[in-house]
Amino acid sequence: MNFDDTPQEAAFRATVRTWLDANAPKHLEAQLRTAGFASGGVTSEDPMAAARAWQKKKYDAGYACLHWPKEYGGGGFSPIERVIWGQEEGPYAALGGLFTIGHGMCCPTLMAWASEDQKRDLLPQAAAGEQVWCQLFSEPASGSDLAGLRTRAEPANDGSGDWIINGQKIWTSGAQHSDWGLLITRTDPGVAKHKGLTMFFLDMRSPGVEVRPIKQANGQSGFNEVYFTDVRIPDAQRLGAVGQGWEVSLTTLMNERLSIGSGMPTGFPELFDLACRLETPDGPAINDRNVRSKLATWAVRTSGLKYTGMRAISALSRGETPGPENSIGKLVAGATMQDIAAFALDLQGEAGILVDPEVTAANGRFQAMLLRSPATRIEGGSDEILRNIIAERVLGLPGDIRVDKTVPFNQIPTSGKR
Repeated sequence: MNFDDTPQEAAFRATVRTWLDANAPKHLEAQLRTAGFASGGVTSEDPMAAARAWQKKKYDAGYACLHWPKEYGGGGFSPIERVIWGQEEGPYAALGGLFTIGHGMCCPTLMAWASEDQKRDLLPQAAAGEQVWCQLFSEPASGSDLAGLRTRAEPANDGSGDWIINGQKIWTSGAQHSDWGLLITRTDPGVAKHKGLTMFFLDMRSPGVEVRPIKQANGQSGFNEVYFTDVRIPDAQRLGAVGQGWEVSLTTLMNERLSIGSGMPTGFPELFDLACRLETPDGPAINDRNVRSKLATWAVRTSGLKYTGMRAISALSRGETPGPENSIGKLVAGATMQDIAAFALDLQGEAGILVDPEVTAANGRFQAMLLRSPATRIEGGSDEILRNIIAERVLGLPGDIRVDKTVPFNQIPTSGKR
């Protein structure tokens, strides 16, 4: 395969470089280049305001959500132009973290299932950074089994056609900043657990919605608990038919694993830089053959992730829905990130226990990465779930025995229930 730019691609790259040189928030570049993992990287001003301003500037120039159709606020560009943009945007891409879930997971689901009027109304607002979305899926009682969810949606008894929501979600990233949420609920507990689900999109400012941030080991609160108490949702905000929620959710989940897997940093470039600069008792770390062996392994793995992601982008360009093979990228990237972070702290010796970015090597990036990395191996599907998906749906191996798959949900035994 020839990875050199065609004349048309080279022209697009030159246009992008010129625009970025004139419009990128260069006063934030140094902060963004040294940002710790899972942080917005901006400390000199309001990070949300900075993120929204950069997103709006891209939107106004036609560079927001490059692969979306123009009628929905996107750029209408080809997959390879999207790749070129990502290469050229560089550190400024970190400002887009606020919108990752909306742009990569929720909005593609709206494109597939919402009405045309809803798409033309909501998607441009999301592309412009005016609306932030979250994904209301995981629950405390169901663990990695999404179909075991218990949040209820019941028809209102006033003849309005609305739905009344009661229940709880957990590990909802960015809920405290979100304007809208994609919500999966149980509407029929009398059928098998995968069949009694229905999907809605929800205004996060609705009465009865309560968001409680969860304090994480790294000191941040990116995850949240979300409680629903008699929350009313119009039936017009239902996606798919009643009972079709599992099918709708698969659209979200496939895009989620593509979005997370293709965009998740592994920390390899930062580790390579650290190894080149770090002095150990035996000399420069890069001169140690064991270090070089580790670096070679992770270089190959990172390259594989890159080209696997490009293969997925090519599939999208053919109009295909992201498939189960995209679980590979997320599975490999999450484990690689954790391994690299742990190795980097080992290289730093006793200094590895320091977390202050002002005094630590690499500005404490690897400390932040190690504290955050366990979450990356759970969110978007735990490692075990992803391995099952790859085994069964990619490799065609026999599925796990699931004795509750066809049992009505309200007959499945639970803790304390006989």
